[in-house]
Amino acid sequence: MKSKLLFLAIILLISGIASAQEKPDPAGKIIDEAYKLAAKEGKSVMIVFHASWCGWCKKFEASVGDPSCKDFFDKHFVIRYLDIQERADKKNLENPDAIEVYNKYGGQGGGIPYFLIFDKNRTLLADSKIKSSADGADKPAQNIGCPASAEEVAAFIQILEKATKISNAEKTAITERFKKNGN
Repeated sequence: MKSKLLFLAIILLISGIASAQEKPDPAGKIIDEAYKLAAKEGKSVMIVFHASWCGWCKKFEASVGDPSCKDFFDKHFVIRYLDIQERADKKNLENPDAIEVYNKYGGQGGGIPYFLIFDKNRTLLADSKIKSSADGADKPAQNIGCPASAEEVAAFIQILEKATKISNAEKTAITERFKKNGN
């Protein structure tokens, strides 16, 4: 009887370890499912590239999910997070092919979090880069990551204006919430 229980315990342990090491879904699968849901619900898709170690990524996710602006993001977006740039001991958390999507849409060299906004028909509407102003036309666009400074939050609001219908009250709520990230 003891040997049967020991055998059962070993099998359960092995199966638990195997399931804990399962790879996350590939980026393409996650993105395709997001588009299907967005088409069904009449929303846009926001893809956010992040990593488990990234404090600014956690701030971005907390801000989007904050009760002060969660309804806005839920109303307009199907949001999906893709894990990239993990440390060597956490590479198993990365979504296969996510880094290729990140690079394809201009993320390389810009850091994380990095987001993309697509309409339900897969047309890119915006990314998380601050476009150069007229006086800095020769400077490359910079990733705002998780907006925190007044300039970053203003750029984020412009991105949201481009991709959605956003009310003044929603702009104010989002501005106030994201500025807290700088404190």
